[in-house]
Amino acid sequence: MTHDGTASPTPFRLLAERCRELTGARWFAVAVFVLILANALVLGIETYPGVVDRWHDALKLVEHGFLALFTIEILLRVGAHADHPRGFFRDPWNLFDLAVVLCAFLPVVRENATVLRLLRLARVLRAARFLPQLRIVLVAIARSLPGTVSFLLVGALVLYVYAMVGWVFFADADPGHYGSIGRAVLTLFLLMTLDGLGDAVRSGLEISRWSIFYHASYVLLSSFVLVNVLVGVVLTSLEEARELEEREAGPPASPDDPERAVLHARIAKARQALDELEECLSGSPTSRPRGAEDRTPTPLP
Repeated sequence: MTHDGTASPTPFRLLAERCRELTGARWFAVAVFVLILANALVLGIETYPGVVDRWHDALKLVEHGFLALFTIEILLRVGAHADHPRGFFRDPWNLFDLAVVLCAFLPVVRENATVLRLLRLARVLRAARFLPQLRIVLVAIARSLPGTVSFLLVGALVLYVYAMVGWVFFADADPGHYGSIGRAVLTLFLLMTLDGLGDAVRSGLEISRWSIFYHASYVLLSSFVLVNVLVGVVLTSLEEARELEEREAGPPASPDDPERAVLHARIAKARQALDELEECLSGSPTSRPRGAEDRTPTPLP
């Protein structure tokens, strides 16, 4: 208990407040972001065999330093939720950061060079935590997955139907492109991107003049309708992600808001006083305030 009778803060609360002061500071976010960029730069340098052979020990020491700093950072973020640990696990970015850091200490991961490189590469994705626009794009991609799956199912159905039709009509004349269902699917998948469309149309016209309807209907359905549907799904998800980000961030804080509130209150009181004064001045004689007398001067004798 403190001197004023209130309960003294617990050690966990003190720890959480100190850690929140650190993790909430702007310099802390900038330092972590610079650390992530430096880690990405080192990963790029390690792709040059000559540099790795010459500076192998130094690069390994730098990697241990990155791991130690990232571990300290995640410990500070955990400490910021010491008074309510469940809050830490409710944030998906905290879970991602914790998984990236903890996996680096697993013996299976540390012994596998390929998995370790991929894990170190995952640290670069943590930059999205400090870039709101990139975070919005990632959230939009995640929210567009259901619509994208539906698009893939419809696209696969259209692709399979047209591949079967192409195999039936063009397999004998053009076995290189339509000799099997696999080749037909690959040919039509490339046509979806409009790659080689002119050559495909010319080859089809040599077989039959009716092939123009086959290629035209497929390109119209796949390249224009389905692709635009996918673009619409992604744009809708991007707008939803932006609204979600703005709703979580809340309205922008303005230092003028408290002053405006006080000013509006004073203006309201002034208007109320003016209304009361107007009622007193325009009222009947009976509405005069007490003590008011008729001060008409009496004539002298």
